[in-house]
Amino acid sequence: MPLVAHTALPAFERLRKEGATVLPSDYALHQDIRALHIGLLNMMPDAALAATERQFYRLIGESNQIAQFYMYPFTLTELPRGPGGRAHVEQFYESFDTLQRDGLDALIITGANVSEPDLALEPFWEPLAEVVDWAWHNVTSTLCSCLATHAVMQARYGERRRPRGPKLWGVFDHRVVQRGHPLVAGVNTRFDVPHSRFNDVSRAQFERHGLQVLVESETAGVHLAVSEDGFRLVFFQGHPEYDSISLLKEYKREVTRYINGSRPDYPPLPDNYLSPQAAAILHEHRDHVERALMRRAPVPELPEHLLVQGLDNTWHDSALAVINNWVGYVYQLTNVDRHLPFQHGVDPDNPLGLTR
Repeated sequence: MPLVAHTALPAFERLRKEGATVLPSDYALHQDIRALHIGLLNMMPDAALAATERQFYRLIGESNQIAQFYMYPFTLTELPRGPGGRAHVEQFYESFDTLQRDGLDALIITGANVSEPDLALEPFWEPLAEVVDWAWHNVTSTLCSCLATHAVMQARYGERRRPRGPKLWGVFDHRVVQRGHPLVAGVNTRFDVPHSRFNDVSRAQFERHGLQVLVESETAGVHLAVSEDGFRLVFFQGHPEYDSISLLKEYKREVTRYINGSRPDYPPLPDNYLSPQAAAILHEHRDHVERALMRRAPVPELPEHLLVQGLDNTWHDSALAVINNWVGYVYQLTNVDRHLPFQHGVDPDNPLGLTR
C-alpha cells in the first residue's frame, strides 16, 4: 500500500513524478486500513539529505502490505548542517520529543559521515544512543543502515568496527546463508548489494553476541544480520536503498574533492558497477581533468548524461523483498496492539517464534 503525504515534504512530490502512488492525507483519513508509523532518523549530510529520504520512502512505499505508511523524518541537532540543511529540517522534520510522545511502530536509522576513528567521540554519539535505547523498549523493530549498524554494534554490544584498508566501493554478489529466516523469505538466494565503506563488522563479531547473519559476501562480508531475538534490530552494512545513480554521484563528489585538493589521489571507479563503455568514458574524462589541472585550465564537467542510461540496477528487487518482509512482520506484530507490540502472547525475546 502507498505512502501518505501527511506533510509538505518535497520527497512526496518527487516520488509522485517517478510514478509512485502517494495518497493525500485527507484521502487516507477516510479509509478503514491499518496505518503503520515509521520514523526515519536521517543522519546524512546536507548533500544527501533529500536523496536518502526518497530512497527509504520509495522502498517502504513499494512494499506490498495491507497498510498505509506514515513516515516521520527527524535528525540530531548535533550533526553539522549548513543553512539549506537547517532550513529543510526546520520546515519538514519532526522532533524526537514529539515522536517519543506519539510513538512509532518501526524506525530506520541511516548512515552518516564521520571524522573520528572511534564513533564514541562523534558529537552525535550520546543522542544517537538515546534514540537507540528508546527504540529498543518502545519500537517493534529498528533497521540500521551502514554507519548506524557500526554505531549500534559498538553502543549495545561493545563491538568496534575495524578498518578494511582500501575502501569497499561498488556492487558485490551476496548469498543468503539463513534461508529459513522470515526476513529473507522469497528473496533470491544470490543477489547484489552496493557498498561504500572503509570499515567492517565481521561475522565473528555478530555471532559473539548471538546475532544471526542472514546474508553475506565473500568479498564484502556481512550485509544483513538480526538481533538475538531475530527481529528487534535489523542490521545492513551495505546500501540496498541506493538508486542506480548513487554510486555515480558519489564518484562525482570524489572527483570534485580531488580537483579542489581535498583528496590527494584520483578516485578509483566503483567495482562491478560500470559497463566497459562507461568505464572507458570515465577514464577519458580523467585524462582531460589531469591535463586541465596541469595547464591550470578550466576542468571539464563529468559527462553524466553519457552514463546514466547505461547504469544497471541489480539490487533493487531483492532490497524490496527484504523490506517487504520487514514491513510485513512489523505489521503483524503491531496489529495486535500498536502501543504494546511485544505483548499479548508474543515472546519479547523471540517475537517471530524462531528456533535455533
